[in-house]
Amino acid sequence: VQLQASGGGLVQAGDSLRLSCAASGRTFSSLGMGWFRQTPGKEREFVGGISRSGSSSGYADSVKERFAMSRDDSRNTVYPQMNSLKPEDTALYYCAASTRGDGLYYLDPARYRYWGQGTQVTVSS
Repeated sequence: VQLQASGGGLVQAGDSLRLSCAASGRTFSSLGMGWFRQTPGKEREFVGGISRSGSSSGYADSVKERFAMSRDDSRNTVYPQMNSLKPEDTALYYCAASTRGDGLYYLDPARYRYWGQGTQVTVSS
C-alpha cells in the first residue's frame, strides 16, 4: 500500500483545512485508516481514525468537535476536515493504514502497517 498525504499549509488560527490521503496498491475499502501528528521532540500522537466501513470514527480529545474524518472509497481517499484550527495544531500530519482483519482504526501507531510521508500544517496566531 502506498499512501500519499496532501493538503497541508500555513493558515491562521480559526481557519479550516482539509487534508487528503490517497491510497494505492490494495483494496482501499479493506483498510482501517488513521491520522497522527508529530512535532519535534515529541512522540507521534493519534488525531483521528475511521473504520473501513466508515461507520465508526474516533478522535483525540484535543481535536474532538473540531475535526471530522470521512472516506471516499471510489477515490481511495480519506479526508480529515479540520476546523477552528489552533496554533497547537501545528504539526506534521501523517496518515496510516491498518490491514488488520477487523477493519478498525487504532490509537496505537504500532497497529498500522503503512504510513504516508506526512504533510505539514502550520497555524499562526
